[in-house]
Amino acid sequence: MDRADKPLALTLGDPAGIGPDITLLAFAARRASGTPPFALIGDPDVLAARARALGLDVKIEMIGDPREALSRFASALPVVPVVVGGEVVAGRPSHKAAPAVQRSIEHSVALVRGGAASAVVTNPISKAVLTRAGFGFPGHTEFLAALAGLEPSDAVMMLVGKDLKVVPVTTHIALKEVAGALSKERIVKTLAITAREVSRYFGVARPRIAIAGLNPHAGEDGTMGREEIDIIMPAIEAARLQGLNVSGPHSADTLFHAEVRKGYDVAVAMYHDQALIPVKTLAFDTGVNVTLGLPFVRTSPDHGTALALAGTGKASPHSLIAALRLANAIQRNADAGP
Repeated sequence: MDRADKPLALTLGDPAGIGPDITLLAFAARRASGTPPFALIGDPDVLAARARALGLDVKIEMIGDPREALSRFASALPVVPVVVGGEVVAGRPSHKAAPAVQRSIEHSVALVRGGAASAVVTNPISKAVLTRAGFGFPGHTEFLAALAGLEPSDAVMMLVGKDLKVVPVTTHIALKEVAGALSKERIVKTLAITAREVSRYFGVARPRIAIAGLNPHAGEDGTMGREEIDIIMPAIEAARLQGLNVSGPHSADTLFHAEVRKGYDVAVAMYHDQALIPVKTLAFDTGVNVTLGLPFVRTSPDHGTALALAGTGKASPHSLIAALRLANAIQRNADAGP
């Protein structure tokens, strides 16, 4: 039995956010939406309390091994227990929950790497809450890389939604630090990981990669900045020498409209918002975050904890359902091989 014949491992996320809500809603919609079997790695009492608050009649069943989820999923939401310390109040995050949030991620990765689950799907976390509790990583991507024994630059964040795949070279850093963080080597490495994983996960033999410039009008021949000339173009040339199918640098303000999107399989942007704004504009409710470069599949809803919606019944499970379905699909592609 390969990984694709096993359930997904879904992390707890911040229990005060909408993670419990959308987990319950995704399970409730499993038949209508085609949601593949998953096991939540989290606190069953938190789920039960949120189900009562939302008026959802969902049976929650504790299991010891995620593989039990395959036989239980038709009738109950399977949970591998990771208990949260302290009271959980929807919409009010607490640093006391941080250890359980971290353990949920660690345990999910261990289960997948040990062969008990097929892929990791992560519910949203509060980076601020985790940081205050001593979490030493900017976000999920860097933490997952560390759990896999990789360097932070070995894991690449890709956003997928509505005929668009886009990768930011830099992620969770201040905008004023972006230019200094870019280098020819970093861009080439990102391009190589992107090409390899898009081919493996999505079956695209030689992905066409469009590269955005950093500055307005891609620098306008150096009149609006020299990063395109000094860093990005040399990276493109080096990537082409490696056999990658890359073009650019393109002006970011014209790279994402419908007609241009037909000309590439994935876009590579220089910083976080340059990549995420088009995806969230086109597919706010169904966008998915996929981590490339890991020795296991990881996806996540492309949204945050939405604390104001937690426990209100107004949270949408569509992005989580999309993340669960995509994790299942790309794991099957990865298992199938070339």
